[in-house]
Formats: sequence, structure tokens, C-alpha cells
Amino acid sequence: MTAVPAGFRAIGGGASAFADPAEMLRRVFGFPEFRGLQGEAVRHVIAGGDALVLMPTGGGKSLCYQLPALCRPGTAIVVSPLIALMDDQVAALRQVGVAAGALHSELDPDEARHVSRELAAGRLDLLYVSPERLLTEGTLDRLSRLEIALIAIDEAHCVSQWGHEFRPEYRELACLPRLFPAVPRIALTATADDRTRADILQSLQLDDATVFVASFHRPNLNLAAQPKIGETAELMAFLAGHRGQCGIVYCGSRAKTERTAARLVEKGIAAIAFHAGIDRVEKRASLTRFRSGDPVVVVATIAFGMGIDRPDVRFVVHLDMPDSPEAYYQQIGRAGRDGDPAHTLLLYGGQDIARARHWLEQSSAPETQKRAMRERLEAMITLTETVSCRTRSLLSCFGEDLAADCGHCDNCLSPGSLFDGTVAAQKLLSAVYRTGQMFGALHIVSVLRGKATDMVARHKHDQISTFGIGAAESEGFWRGVIRQLIALGALRTESGDYASLSLVTEKARPILRGEVPVMLRVEASTPTRSRRREAAPNDTTPAGETMFDALRAWRSAEAKNQSLPPYVIFHDTVLREIAAVRPTSLEELGEIKGVGASKLQRYGSQVLKVLSS
Repeated sequence: MTAVPAGFRAIGGGASAFADPAEMLRRVFGFPEFRGLQGEAVRHVIAGGDALVLMPTGGGKSLCYQLPALCRPGTAIVVSPLIALMDDQVAALRQVGVAAGALHSELDPDEARHVSRELAAGRLDLLYVSPERLLTEGTLDRLSRLEIALIAIDEAHCVSQWGHEFRPEYRELACLPRLFPAVPRIALTATADDRTRADILQSLQLDDATVFVASFHRPNLNLAAQPKIGETAELMAFLAGHRGQCGIVYCGSRAKTERTAARLVEKGIAAIAFHAGIDRVEKRASLTRFRSGDPVVVVATIAFGMGIDRPDVRFVVHLDMPDSPEAYYQQIGRAGRDGDPAHTLLLYGGQDIARARHWLEQSSAPETQKRAMRERLEAMITLTETVSCRTRSLLSCFGEDLAADCGHCDNCLSPGSLFDGTVAAQKLLSAVYRTGQMFGALHIVSVLRGKATDMVARHKHDQISTFGIGAAESEGFWRGVIRQLIALGALRTESGDYASLSLVTEKARPILRGEVPVMLRVEASTPTRSRRREAAPNDTTPAGETMFDALRAWRSAEAKNQSLPPYVIFHDTVLREIAAVRPTSLEELGEIKGVGASKLQRYGSQVLKVLSS
């Protein structure tokens, strides 16, 4: 982390250089206007009001506390859950000339002393700190002697026991209004349903807070989900459409993470594994490589995710089903933060669904919490199986009703179809029942298709009435029926990879009696290659593309010199616009969105030199 360079002062810290936050937005951050609810939230907090801000990833949440921090006297305290997130935020703020610092356990001793001195002298606009560090007696004592502009609680869903990334230490932040009375507080998150929002407000004692809820629709995200037919083949088909791009592949276990990463490397794909059990040095090296801008594929558990600021992640793949729409939305939100098109793919199977239900039933959580978790899991299962607009289905989980189908998810681009699967469901449920509810999917499918396997012969299942009644359909067809009946709750598996199938009586009996029709989705028979990569909204001409590459090369060298992630200097979207517009003066360059006064002074002449070469 680098210190604020000579010649740059704290922009806020007492007497603001700009009375109007809109003017500060333009001059400091290089944005011509506020987006959506940003302006309302910023002005509300500047006036001293508490707020809960819910905006999608990439929607500009950070500005909702960064601008008030510069406009109000004193130092803003930002509670953040991850060191990598703090470091990226501080680096980005210092790039635009804002006096920011962080205090955490991995800070260089010299840097820690520098930040502490700047804090004590009142020269910091923003201080980033973890909840554990903030609530230590020493930190609270230091802060009690300072003028505090505001307190921001980032990733506020961590405070809620109903949320998907609950961290108990966040609950202790409820003491802040007592310790810092009259200091405005702003809680921010990208994912929280109604129950989580209410819990955040109650847990943080934000009783009078104004809630700002932006649309969760990310028009640049293409959502897709498909059953696991051949997991590796499906993954490779998807990655074939994203060569040379950065992405994340999420797995449900550490072992699967390492196996998948090794398999990708064997196939010539630059991939690294990341999970909580990896050696600390190796983990830091992996994060450094990811933040360097390399087109790397990170294969990870959900330990890798929260706090990712890299804007050019072009895809997110799930090889195992998340346990809630909140977790799913948070994880896919790590793609396309720059606003350019990004793709997501969720691969799921009947065993994923059965295993998730089993683990939930075995949970030691209180029954009220298990009930909420069960509702979210069932909402996630419904989301995977829907044949309607997938984006609308996801947004409905957050109480948002999209006016029309999104037009950019898999179901909108390639509409699926349903068929009356009542008879097929009856045949399969009957086969499970007549074989004693003690065999797995492979055996049940063999019975239905009339295959005389050793297992079938040993148990004399070639003599029962259901033997061969499904011979006209493929193995893949019957596997699809099994998976969809598990999703519908008519079948269950106990546990493990080779679990036996059994009937859920209250759901299966009405189907067997013909009292409830069963509509099933027509399954794809083979893995499909990912759609051709869509052009970015600001694609340049061939000449502009050459200039864009030149600007990226300059940025990479500059970032390496400063030991910074390249995107902290300029996002690809900014470089692409510079390449398209070809400004010939500093004044013209300063009109580009994302080029504020500090970056114009730092890099303006270098950028113009690249453009003129």
C-alpha cells in the first residue's frame, strides 16, 4: 500500500474543498452525475441521517459513504470484513488524491505507524478497519478523541443471522450509537432479502435509518443454469467461449476445488485453486496473481469472493448449487463489475439438491432459523428449474418485480419447453417403490429401461411389473425425471454419492394416484458450447483496439512500478473510451468518464504520449 504522494492533500478532513457533492463527484472521481439513488443517499448522510443502502455489485455503493466522508468534517470510519477489500479501496482512493488508510494485521509496520500518525493528526478522510480491530479498547480510545465524520458498515449482510455470510463479530457493532452519539451511520450491502434487511436494521440499532433500495437487475449479466450431464465436458465447453478471460469457478468442497484446478491446468488453462485450507503464503500469491490483471481462472470455494474489486471478471461458474438466492446473487455479482457483458453458469444435479436438504435437516440451528434456511433453499431449487425468465425469478427473491422478461438470460435467449410428464413420473415412482426404496438412480434406470444387469438379475427385478416399461426413453431422460422429482420433493436420497432413492409419501402419493399433474422440462441431451462472446458495449474499431491494447500495456507497466492492481489506475472501460475518443489535450482527457483531477494530474501526460505514438 502506497502513501498519499507529495502535493496531494486530504480533500475532506474538516473544511471541504467542494460544498456540492455533485461537483466533488466530478472533480475527484471523474463521474459527470450520480447514478440511481446515489445522490439521495449521499445527501441524506451528509445531512447527518442514518441509512441502509442496498445496491447491486458494481452499482456504486462505495460512493454513498466516500462522498459524505469528504463533505463532512472529521474522519470517516469504514468497517470492512476483508483485508484485500480494504487494501483495494485504500489504493483506489489514494489514486484520486483522497487521504485514506487502513489498519489491519498484515500491514507493513512502517505503513501502520504512518497511518496511525495521520489518523491522530486528523489528516485522514477515511480509515478502513475490521470489526474486530475497531472494537478493541485501544482503537475505540483513539477514535473517541477524534472528530468522526461518519461510520460506514460495508457488507452489512454479515451482521444478520439470516444472511449468507454471517459473522458474529458484526453483531457487536450495535454499541456504536452509544459510543459515538450523533455520528451518522450507513450500512451497505448488495444482497439482502426482506428478512435480512429487517435484521440488519434491528441488530445495528438503525431504528430511524432511511432505506435506499436500488434495482438488483444487472443487465450486463447473462444468467444460465443447466443439469449436470457431464460436468467436466460442460465446464470445458463453457470455457472454450471465454479463452484469455478472467473468471471464477466455484466448487462445494476444498478437494473438488483442487481436483478441478488441476484438471484445467492439464488442459492448458491458466488456473489456480483457492480455499481456506491453502497455505497462507500460497493464498497471498494466488490473490496477488488474481489482482495483477492476468487472465487467470480461479477455482475456489466461497472463501474466495467477498471483497473482490477486480472489475473485468468475465464469468462465474458454479459446479455445485449455492444454498440460497442471496449467496448465488452475491457470487455471480463478482462478474462484470465494469458494466461490460459477463456470463454465469450454474451446473446442478439431483444429488446436489438431495444433499443440501439432508445437510439442512441435520443442522443444529434453531427451528426458526432452519425454517428460513429451508425456504431459501427451496427458492434456489425453484430458480434452477424455472423455464421462465431466470433473471425475473432471481429478482423476485429480493422482492423486485421486473416489468418484462430480461432478454439476456438463457431462458429468454433459448426458451425451454415443458411436457406432461405425469405418466413418466408415475412409472419412475412406481419403480422406486416396487424395488423396495433401497437402490440408487443407476439401478432404477436399468429397471425402467429393461436392462438385464447383474444387480437386476440378483434381486429378480426383471420379474416385477415395472421392468422395461420405460425402454422407449433414454438413460438421460430418466435421469432428468429423477432429478426433477427430487426438486419437486417427491423423491429423496438419504446421503452420499450412491444414496438410495425413496418416496416422499405426501408428495409422491397424489402423483401415483393421478391427482396431481406433473409438468417436466425437456432436457438437453449433450453439453453445449458457450455462446459466442458478445461484443462489449464500447467496442472500438480495429485501430481503436490497437490503441486500447497500447493503453493496457502502459497501464500494466505503471501498475507494476507502483505495486498496484492495474484496475486501480484505470478500468478497461475508461481505457476503451480513451482509445475511441482519442483526446488531444489534458482538457479533453479530463472529460472522459472516470478521469478525475488527481488521475489527470498523475497520468494525463503519459496517456497523451501513448495516444500520440
